[in-house]
Amino acid sequence: MPRATYGLEVEGQELISSIDDGGDSPLYITDIALDRDETYDEAPQSAGLAKLSIVGLPGTGGQAKDFTLFKVSSRRWELRTSIELPPGVDALDCVVKCDDGEDIGLVTLDRIRYEDSERLLTGQRSRRGFETILTQSPFFISWATKRTYSESTVDGEERPQTDDAVQISNDYYDRFMASGQASELSRAISTLEDALNGSPDNDANHLAALKCLGCFLQTRFQVMGDFDDLTEAISSYRSAVGYILEDDPKLPSVLANLGYCLTSRFQRNGHLQDITEAILVLERAARISSEGHGKLPTRLSTLGNALQCRFEHSGNLQDIVEAISVHRKAVSLVSEGHAALPAMLSNLGNSLEARFERTGDLPDISEAISAQKKALSLTPKGHQSLHLRYTCLGTAFYLRFSRTGDAQDIAEAISAFQRAVSLTPEGYVGLPSCLSSLGNVFQARFERTGDLQDNAEAISAQRRAVELAPEGHADLPSWLNSLGNALDSRFVDTGDLDEISEAITAQRRAVALAPEGHADLPTWLSNLGNSLDTRFEATGNLEDNTEAISAQQKAVDLAPEGHAELHVWLNNLGVSLCSRFERTSDLGDISEAISVQQRAVNITEGGHADQPTCFTSLADSWQARFVSTGALEDLDQSIRHYRSAALCAFGTPQSKLEPALQWARLSYRHRTSSPDIIPAFDTAIRTVALIAGLEQTVHRRYSLLQQYSVLPLEAAAAAFQLERPDKALEWLEQGRCLVWGQLTILRSPLDTARLYDPALAERLMSVSKQLESAGSTARESHTNMPLSDKILLEDDAGNHLRLAREWDELLTQVRSIPGLEDFLRPLGYSSIVEHLPATGTVVVINVYEDRCDAIAVLAGSDEPLHIPLPNFTSKKAKGYRDTLNIQLQSQGLRDRGRELQVEGGSDAPGRAFGFYQGKRTRGGDGVHTVLEGLWSGVVKPVLDALELSKRSRSSTEALPRLWWCPTGPLSFLPIHAAGVYGGLGTESVMDYVVSSYSPTVTALTNRVIQDRPINEEAARLFVTSQPKAPGTAPIPGTTKEVESIYNQAIRHNINALRLEGDAVSAEGCLTYMEGYSGIHFACHASQNAARPLRSRFLFHEGHLDLGTIMQRDLKNADLAFLSACQTSTGEETLSDEAVHLAAGMLAAGYRRVVATMWAIGDQHAPQVAEDFYQYLWSHREEGIGSRFDGTLSAYALHHATQQLRKRLDNSDKSLLAWIPYVHFGY
Repeated sequence: MPRATYGLEVEGQELISSIDDGGDSPLYITDIALDRDETYDEAPQSAGLAKLSIVGLPGTGGQAKDFTLFKVSSRRWELRTSIELPPGVDALDCVVKCDDGEDIGLVTLDRIRYEDSERLLTGQRSRRGFETILTQSPFFISWATKRTYSESTVDGEERPQTDDAVQISNDYYDRFMASGQASELSRAISTLEDALNGSPDNDANHLAALKCLGCFLQTRFQVMGDFDDLTEAISSYRSAVGYILEDDPKLPSVLANLGYCLTSRFQRNGHLQDITEAILVLERAARISSEGHGKLPTRLSTLGNALQCRFEHSGNLQDIVEAISVHRKAVSLVSEGHAALPAMLSNLGNSLEARFERTGDLPDISEAISAQKKALSLTPKGHQSLHLRYTCLGTAFYLRFSRTGDAQDIAEAISAFQRAVSLTPEGYVGLPSCLSSLGNVFQARFERTGDLQDNAEAISAQRRAVELAPEGHADLPSWLNSLGNALDSRFVDTGDLDEISEAITAQRRAVALAPEGHADLPTWLSNLGNSLDTRFEATGNLEDNTEAISAQQKAVDLAPEGHAELHVWLNNLGVSLCSRFERTSDLGDISEAISVQQRAVNITEGGHADQPTCFTSLADSWQARFVSTGALEDLDQSIRHYRSAALCAFGTPQSKLEPALQWARLSYRHRTSSPDIIPAFDTAIRTVALIAGLEQTVHRRYSLLQQYSVLPLEAAAAAFQLERPDKALEWLEQGRCLVWGQLTILRSPLDTARLYDPALAERLMSVSKQLESAGSTARESHTNMPLSDKILLEDDAGNHLRLAREWDELLTQVRSIPGLEDFLRPLGYSSIVEHLPATGTVVVINVYEDRCDAIAVLAGSDEPLHIPLPNFTSKKAKGYRDTLNIQLQSQGLRDRGRELQVEGGSDAPGRAFGFYQGKRTRGGDGVHTVLEGLWSGVVKPVLDALELSKRSRSSTEALPRLWWCPTGPLSFLPIHAAGVYGGLGTESVMDYVVSSYSPTVTALTNRVIQDRPINEEAARLFVTSQPKAPGTAPIPGTTKEVESIYNQAIRHNINALRLEGDAVSAEGCLTYMEGYSGIHFACHASQNAARPLRSRFLFHEGHLDLGTIMQRDLKNADLAFLSACQTSTGEETLSDEAVHLAAGMLAAGYRRVVATMWAIGDQHAPQVAEDFYQYLWSHREEGIGSRFDGTLSAYALHHATQQLRKRLDNSDKSLLAWIPYVHFGY
């Protein structure tokens, strides 16, 4: 049953007024040094620098003031004084002078533009290059920006003077700022502490010492994270407040710093009295600050942060309303370009996000994203707070995703949080929060897509967050809750009880640590209940379920009216109540479950991504009651709500697929005449296509499709039952070979669209090529990968997602053009059969459970021919498949992954990349049993229905063509060889028709549509053998094979090229494939069922994989003869996706492909190839000259296998020698 888990916690506000000195202390540019670039070798004396001349300093009457430069090495000069920045001035223009007084260069020195919260960095050095007219070697100038914290300052070049202890501590502090050595900061603190301990309270400098001590302790807390430092800083600031009169201009500064520290302590310990006091002193600081004071905006922003902190603890909506108000005022008071503007924008965004979490009001989150984006864009690269900007932006995207389910938002959130973690230094107090947030967004994406790697990333990040959490940290419950959520999800996949127990332990601890009245307590309780109920479903321990219901009921009871997550907590409670009902049959439980889940559905009305989940849970409960009571009204309620979930306009495709399936299945099983059956299966098949959409890699699409592989077969079976063979064909076409179909769509000609809008068509073509490339990417993330590599992969995934979205938008534009409304839409029956081959028949065979049916379609017929096959079932097909596998293993023709060995050693090696260990045949069934079963159960009834008669071998009349499109387990069986091969009544399908295969009808009709004339120069044959590919068994027969083919080509005047072994590399082969319409590969092949685009042909030099082939423009591709092993063997878990090289070559553009179902012997392959080409060239049309033409390839293969069959007997071993050769395509 669907559940939802929430509770994202982020680092939160940026407390930008960490040290508020009232704006009275001046800034100084210090430690100025000029360096000549060491990469130049000019003589040092050629660059004699003497002075730095600065304009605009106080007391100079607008005249330039010169400062002496001291030469300290052949390449370095230093200015041994500090220069005060005038009030309101952020930069100084400086002229560099040489020994003779000539101006030789101009450079600007500006202050480091960081918010006051990063005072630690105001000792960082800036560096800038500049050129002089004296020499061509460039120079670099570096400097630092510092502020003194002493009580009084004097103008000029000398350091400000105050009491000795304050002065000495400031000296230590300056050293710390320059060097980053914490020991210097500690000396500054101890100097002041000693002075304060030994001085009377009425000492004139006592206030200055307290202010400086608070500042230094606060700084050390920010650097080291020592909670005691924060407490002592608060004590110092409180003492300082006691010394200041109400009208003293220094009071707002001290109050602001005290409020900041109290807020910081609250964020660590969660004590409500700290945040209450913080708000009081910050309100007082803002109230007594004069209008227009430079520090007023930062004081307002800090107040807004404190109000938000209290809101997040207590849930009082008035606090967040006030927070947003003061943040808006703070932003309005600063000008564009102000150093603190990014932090203020970010804080405004944070407060809007907090209100959105409570109310779900979409305009709030939209404004928040806008503010966070602007804050990030205004933050310089390398800025200390850059990680905070990314964190806050990631939070905003995540929150919008939680409401809308937009995949682009969760991709943006992951990208932002990954960058935040990468920029956060080890040991930084905010790192655990950042890691937990990253884990939460990975978990959110996992819940959308089911990608287990996302869940692994979530658990890894959450574990690290908890491990790094300081003892007693106020956010530790949130991090524990998130860890529990991720572990719960992994348990569902692994079934490891240790993981669900660890999840429950973490979530119980989270609840136990939560302060009474904490706003997130309902979330933590509800998630604990989820995990307990998960364990109950695994173990049956009713105590877990009882505790789950208790926790979730408490969550609902604690929920404030109108809370944005109330529907989640109601839904989860209903799921647990339903679980207990299924165990106890207590109708009171299921009635209560339905009641609370109906409330959840009502809350999500109006457009919420969780609406399908809530509808599905409600439908599950009605179905559970139907199973118990048998009441049809309960069934109808269940179907109704599954339908609502499936058709919901909001939510992710994943959240709508399961209800669509339930809607279809319940309707079909219990309401066989219901008009809902057709639209229900339509919806389900359409939703599968959305889940395995173009935004996914090909590998990921195949992974997703495995669990839904039988859906098209199930739907088709229902359509046959309803006497709708046309709809059955539509569903089989739309739901099978989905990935190849998507690639075909991306490669579809856009001529029609180009007639209406050439620019739009060109953009569509460009995006399609980029999407195809993005989909075939091979790299995947793993937990131990460096974070920088993960960021790059997520960037690629985000770009992939944007391309998929642009593709959809472009299709929408094209379909808005009159006459193009159905452009590249899934085809209806009439469109599917519109371009069938002019002669021959296409037969689609559907097998599902105990039902088997065939559909025959042929050109010129308006209606499909439905052929019931009552004597064949899915069970029989699987039994024949197993029997055949045993025979193949017995003959050494199936196993993959080892070197090839034919039992007994009498045959030459085969051509699969693998070693085949022979096994004894088990039981009496053999190949004859399989072929006879296919003949009597499938093939002969089809031939009879088509009124096709057996031809004598003496007949010269050409056999008709027949294309087979098998489904499910039939895809692995040799329908083309079905027959009776013993006794007097020997007959087979080969006596009636020439067989070919096609993955789908559409794949065949696409070949018909594209059957255009081949370029005269490209109508030729390229043949290659690769007998000794590294790491494989030698296949010397390939040399004989291509030699024979080439010699035949010369005798028949066919334009051909032969290259063997080292003469052609895999890369070079691609060039020949572009210039030759026919190719013949005699080599080893390696099929990768998990990653089809990595299936490959093995060369002496490298390998040629399918993904690379598909990226080439093979516009003249005609015939590919793949004389290698298992090039048409599919994957059992993806039987209807045609995951093999033959289908891939069709998708790459070849019109016809000769392939093999299993390993072929090196002894027979050359003769088959020779007979194939002999037929092809002896039956070609007159007058085509030396052109290569593969049109008769199906007849040629039919002839070649018949010739091999004549040379062999009818033993199982002999049958297995000629049966594997198959023809695909037109």
